[in-house]
Amino acid sequence: AQVKKNKNAGELELRLLARQKSETCWELIDPENVPFTPTNPSLQESGAINPAIAQSEIATNEGLLVLVELSEDQEVLNIQPARDWVLTLVDQYLSTGVTPSFLREEADRTEQWRQDLTLQSQNLTRQRLEMEARRERIETLEEELKQKEKELEEKAKKLDS
Repeated sequence: AQVKKNKNAGELELRLLARQKSETCWELIDPENVPFTPTNPSLQESGAINPAIAQSEIATNEGLLVLVELSEDQEVLNIQPARDWVLTLVDQYLSTGVTPSFLREEADRTEQWRQDLTLQSQNLTRQRLEMEARRERIETLEEELKQKEKELEEKAKKLDS
């Protein structure tokens, strides 16, 4: 979320920008504003926010990005500056060259590899079936040849007698 000041009411709001779907998956959402009172006693009592941090860092820095945990009724349960979280992302993914475009390229390469393997598998199956058909044809021809050989031997015996 992003800390914003409501120009009309003069109060702080949190502009929700993305939602966590799972441990490693986030989705962008249509921005929506949620009222935020950094001095909310329930936040301070639960330890979800340090009042000093709320006043000095969150409340005075319009535009600050924060991580927010919300209840079902959009009440702020937990809030913290997103700085450390963002730096961790940069360190884990961007410093090693793992960018969204790199991941897309890898996914494309993987899909191409899968398609190539499928094609190779289909070709091998077709070749195996062709070889099986040839083997059966050869066996049939061998049987026919043996039968003709037998017939010739019988005719040769009849001619000799």
